Amino acid sequence: MSRPPVSSTPGVTGPRAAEAKSLDRRDRAWWFDFGARAAVFVGGMSAILFIAAIFVFIGTQGLDFAIHRLSWSEFLFGTHWEPTVEPPRYGALPLIAGTAWITVVAMLVSAPLAFGAAVYVAEFARGKQREWLKIFIELLAAIPSVVWGVIGLHVMKPIIQHVFDVQIGLNVLNAGVILGLMAAPIITTIAEDALKAVPDTYREAAEAMGATRWQVIYRVVLPHARPGLSAAVLLGIGRAFGETIAVLMASGHRLMIPHSVFDSAATITATIAAELGEAAKGSDHYQVLFVLGLLLFLITFVINLTADWIVRGGRRRA
Repeated sequence: MSRPPVSSTPGVTGPRAAEAKSLDRRDRAWWFDFGARAAVFVGGMSAILFIAAIFVFIGTQGLDFAIHRLSWSEFLFGTHWEPTVEPPRYGALPLIAGTAWITVVAMLVSAPLAFGAAVYVAEFARGKQREWLKIFIELLAAIPSVVWGVIGLHVMKPIIQHVFDVQIGLNVLNAGVILGLMAAPIITTIAEDALKAVPDTYREAAEAMGATRWQVIYRVVLPHARPGLSAAVLLGIGRAFGETIAVLMASGHRLMIPHSVFDSAATITATIAAELGEAAKGSDHYQVLFVLGLLLFLITFVINLTADWIVRGGRRRA
């Protein structure tokens, strides 16, 4: 008595087994699918690998100095950044304070503008008007930072000196305004996505109860989009923390703790950019700049993680 052919597919025998076996072959389509899946996997993992590689590179350049020769109390709370004098002083508090001052001013400038633009684009603009506005917002984000620095140096500086009657036009206010305009496009884009993610049924229910357009936006849309809006601000802060050349040109780069928006200030990124080219490779000055880079990397990493956590928490509650 003959047996039915053995199938490579469990539970399938006879003609169906032969058909399944004929389909289970490594032809050109199978290899193309395998290559596509491998490329997507490598692309997805590359971001993690690049972040890890950057962290390792920055850490190895300044790790020995940070562990054995750097006083962390002086680094975090010292008020004098003088790495080239004898004895050198590595107080990074003026840089941290300058970065914080400029970032706060930037958010005070960018958040109202960005949220207003996002609400208009998401709730009021229609058709081609919305598309053109989104294109212009993206073009604003594409302006090089050196161009913004030139605007701060030659446009904002005399305006600040004339309007506020101050002698120094390169200060926290100048850098904050420029940085706020640079951060506004990314905040607008993310905020608009958060507003559009609110279901239309919420708007329709509020309008059915007699709410006006502004009441719908203020009472319904904005509260439900709050996690996304918060994440937009945090990502804007991360953008402001990482900006270099525009801040260097507009802030005055004064290595002292600012006490008002009319004082010049220095930031972490601007200090690294200004001093790294002059520091001898392998010297203490060279390594402490990489420690500054590591501190900046950790701050922006925490900001991005916080934004992601806020967005995920908002989705779970929704």
